Amino acid sequence: MCSKTTQNQSSGSGSVSKQSSDWREEAINGGSLRHVDLHHGSNGWASPPGDLFSLRSKNYFTRKQKSPSGDWLLKPAGFDWLRSTSKLDNVLARPDNRVAHALRKAQSLNRSQKAFIFAVNIQVPGREHHSAVFYFATEDPIPPGSLFYRFIHGDDAFRNQRFKIVNRIVKGPWIVKAAVGNYAACLLGKALTCSYHRGSNYLEIDVDIGSSAIANAILRLALGYVTAVNIDMGFLVEAQAEEELPEKLLGAVRVCQMEMSSATFVEASPSPENATGPVAAVSKRGLGLSKVNHHKSEDDEDGNF
Repeated sequence: MCSKTTQNQSSGSGSVSKQSSDWREEAINGGSLRHVDLHHGSNGWASPPGDLFSLRSKNYFTRKQKSPSGDWLLKPAGFDWLRSTSKLDNVLARPDNRVAHALRKAQSLNRSQKAFIFAVNIQVPGREHHSAVFYFATEDPIPPGSLFYRFIHGDDAFRNQRFKIVNRIVKGPWIVKAAVGNYAACLLGKALTCSYHRGSNYLEIDVDIGSSAIANAILRLALGYVTAVNIDMGFLVEAQAEEELPEKLLGAVRVCQMEMSSATFVEASPSPENATGPVAAVSKRGLGLSKVNHHKSEDDEDGNF
């Protein structure tokens, strides 16, 4: 009898877990780019394990040592490759955003009430504007006092000093590796203009590549070879004090030999004030107006971006 009770409890817990992940599965599989095999996929995206990224370890400030990141703090929740006639800002506040819609639908069924979405929107200027939007999520409350909690609730000055990307060129021609760097770390909030959009259950960071002539030129070069490139991108909040170590990835994505023509066309962004539901913005825009210079992280190894 005890064994049967334990089995039923386990089954119930698994059902709740599955219900909580349903909206993420819908978001992961619903974009214009497929979720593909990590090693053999093309024209899609995958989720590289955190151990592929070397980040600041517990004794970094005394011995300058790094260690594999381990598991991400957040889980993958989709990737959108979008194009439009103008720059797309605050995409999670759009009523037609499919990831926000999937979460709203789950919450209407009383599921995933505590879910939180973290999104990074890489904005690429051009005759047509493109956005690569990476979504990550958690079903658990963000621990108060944690570095990520402070990042979510902090001001733009704090965010600009801490928001970091780590790049790995997994596959690609030498010219791309030389331009981007085979393994590069960059404080995006100091190198580029970042806009921070905070909703009741999300934080979106819009990264304007056009705000830096150098970054724009590097990206243009890389896009010329994009169908031959696999690149890993990891996002994190940089640890700048010993008590914040070791660093942990918020999330990571591998873009696999993407085709520009795969982008989904969307209309120019509607006003965020018109967004409704549980994923509505509580503030229209938070601007990180940092100087447009190149700011590598101090532990950048050989990258230029």
